[in-house]
Amino acid sequence: MKRTFTLFLLLIISCLVFTSRLSAQTTTNYTNVKVDELSDAQIRQMMERAESVGYTDAQLEQMAAAQGMKSDEILKLRARVEKIRKQNPDSTTGAGSKKKTDQGDDTEDSRQYLGDKNQGKKKKDSLDQANLLQKDLMGIVKPKIFGSELFKNSEITFEPNLRMATPRSYVIGPDDELLIDLTGDNEANYRLKVSPDGTIRLQYVGLVSVAGLSMEQASSKLRGLMSKTYPALRSGRSNVTVNLGNIRSIKVVLTGEVVKPGTYTLPSLATVFNALYASGGPNDNGSFRNIQVIRNNRIVSTIDAYDFLVNGIQKGNIRLQDQDVINIPVYKTRVEIIGEIKRSALYEVVKGEAFQNVLDFAGGFNMQAYTAKVKVFQNTAKERRLTDIAAAEFSTYTPKNGDKYVVEGILDRFENRVEIIGAVFRPGQYELDKGLTLKGLIKKADGLTEDAFLNRGYISRLNPDNTQALISFDVAKIVAGTDGDISLQREDKITISSLFDLRDEYKVSIQGEVRAPGSFDYAENMNLEDVIQMAGGFKEGATPNRIEISRRIKNSDATSASARTAEVFTVNVDQNLKLGENFVLKPFDVISVRSSEGYQVQKQVKLEGEVLYPGIYTITNKNERISDLIKRAGGLTPIAYVAGASLKRPGAEKVNPKDKNAINDKEEEDKKFLGLKRAQQAGVKDTLKAEVEQKLIQSDLVGIDLEKILKKPLSKIDLIVEDGDVIRVPRQLQTVKVTGEVLNPNSIVYTSSRGFKDYVNGAGGFTSNALKSGAYIKYANGSVEGAKKFLFFNNYPRVKPGAEILVPKRAERERLTAQSWIGIGTAVASLAAIVVSLLR
Repeated sequence: MKRTFTLFLLLIISCLVFTSRLSAQTTTNYTNVKVDELSDAQIRQMMERAESVGYTDAQLEQMAAAQGMKSDEILKLRARVEKIRKQNPDSTTGAGSKKKTDQGDDTEDSRQYLGDKNQGKKKKDSLDQANLLQKDLMGIVKPKIFGSELFKNSEITFEPNLRMATPRSYVIGPDDELLIDLTGDNEANYRLKVSPDGTIRLQYVGLVSVAGLSMEQASSKLRGLMSKTYPALRSGRSNVTVNLGNIRSIKVVLTGEVVKPGTYTLPSLATVFNALYASGGPNDNGSFRNIQVIRNNRIVSTIDAYDFLVNGIQKGNIRLQDQDVINIPVYKTRVEIIGEIKRSALYEVVKGEAFQNVLDFAGGFNMQAYTAKVKVFQNTAKERRLTDIAAAEFSTYTPKNGDKYVVEGILDRFENRVEIIGAVFRPGQYELDKGLTLKGLIKKADGLTEDAFLNRGYISRLNPDNTQALISFDVAKIVAGTDGDISLQREDKITISSLFDLRDEYKVSIQGEVRAPGSFDYAENMNLEDVIQMAGGFKEGATPNRIEISRRIKNSDATSASARTAEVFTVNVDQNLKLGENFVLKPFDVISVRSSEGYQVQKQVKLEGEVLYPGIYTITNKNERISDLIKRAGGLTPIAYVAGASLKRPGAEKVNPKDKNAINDKEEEDKKFLGLKRAQQAGVKDTLKAEVEQKLIQSDLVGIDLEKILKKPLSKIDLIVEDGDVIRVPRQLQTVKVTGEVLNPNSIVYTSSRGFKDYVNGAGGFTSNALKSGAYIKYANGSVEGAKKFLFFNNYPRVKPGAEILVPKRAERERLTAQSWIGIGTAVASLAAIVVSLLR
């Protein structure tokens, strides 16, 4: 028994360990991860996991990027990490703040410096900060060597043009093929290959040594030798041309700090750049400024790749010869420049160059750069040092190996800005001229507007410690010159309010029987007839008598229980709004226009189905009932099914809100959804649209018994008809509809001998998801009856012709997730461990 429990416990623990490992493995793919969907606990878990392997925050982002996380999600991740560290700085060790990267201490020093400088700055836009931080982070962690992509870019191949005319300076060597064409009085063509000993055999001339000669020298030599055989060459009546046929291959050796050093076979027309591209160019320690071409143990050319990178000039890019050696030595001086420049990278500096050259290599300052000074982090023999380089020293400062230049941005502030807002004709920002005063600034803004509040204005001013100060002044006296003028300072903000800014917006309201009720702007001397006209005039049923105006009371006695809350005036006006003695309104008055006594709009109901005269009927008196309407329609037809008669009462406003006299025939609208929606149990998922669901929730049917109504008119069940009612009397119904959770929802022929379950069985029976106890019947007249429970049995209602049986769906049960199973397994394992310990 103990062994069985022990094996069972080990099996559960193994499953749990496997599941946890599997879940840990699946979370390493960040391709589709949304940072906004991660909880703070998950972010902390990622931080702890990175710190456990010695990663900084920057390396955590690089790890996420390597796992497929998108750049915009990485920015969100950085913001979340910073937020968590600020909320609880002791919860994590903050490896990124203490541990140093492989680049040395310059990363920490430059970040610390930038952080200190930004303490007093205003906050910029969050997206700009994120972009700056991204550039700073990626640039500092792994700086890019300027020019490193030149020989790795597949779009720049430096392939020699083999189809061009032979250069006259081309040096002939073994395996070259010469094309000699003789034209004029003498015609001859020769295709001769240079032998390994550097000679060619020309007809009528013999062996000619051409190796080591340029094409121009070889042409001159052959012309002289051939003129002995062809005298016309001397007189010019014949001509000889020498060109290359097939181009030979040469071997070039690349040594030193090359990405792929070795011996390369190239066309004899290849240049130094062709060889550098084939070898991948200088490596991380290679020099771009001192690439040497060695021929016969002598340096014949020195190439500075920056001439091509910066200016596009291929200076020193000579044509190679067989057995040439290209040597790339290590760099001597390399510096880094970051910040507000156009190209942040590592740059190589040669003797005689100053910081201005480095700045030129970087493309110069960008638009946001602070150009007066540049910070440089230097390496001394013992430690590091921070130095400022002034603009005047840019062309004289000599860069040292390891220098790191930081170009800061300009301050987010103005040295000569003042602002005026409010009741002036031209509000906005202005230049702070020398000696500018408050009155002078108002004149610059084209003066005060007519609605200016002249009693008071104020100046918001920054104190020397950047705290706010407020200076009030009398606007009228400043403009008139009776008060002393105020001298303005940098960043002063002057506010002159408008009269309308200092009070509520004056409105008057009108409601009731006018064509366009609402609120209107108040104007001086506005009277009652003006507002009625603005509201479109009276409606047909309005009365010009007993119009009420309610007015606010300002000085009511708040301590009195019978204090007045409003002042009401009753006024009669002319029906045609003629001019006369008018009632003058005040701000915030509310006008109420009543309807005429005895005025009624016609109300209509609709009668359809099996009556002699179906159609729309107008209600003739207030207590007209259903039985009266049936009599007006001539009574029922012989085939009318009285028990199925229904009353639909949507109301006139639902039928047509713009016309109370109209009844829109919306027969059976959304009825096909009604049974299904009503049959659903709470919590069951559905695909119906929200607007259809709202319509279905509101039932307009009223269950009536027309047979009893006609037998006992004027009884309680004989309802008084209302505007918009629709009474429908169907013909004899012969089917019963079964919908909801049955195997085959359909309509079944009605038989009086069948019961509820018989009809359900006729539709295939209940489904496995059916809620049998919630089944109910909706009768043709709109009434509903549900199943009743007696002990353990369901007592289903009686089925009538035209009825609809609806079977609801049982709510779905949520499946257990992997975490739930793990919790259950943990509980079982704990229980098993307890049992094992008790059995011992």
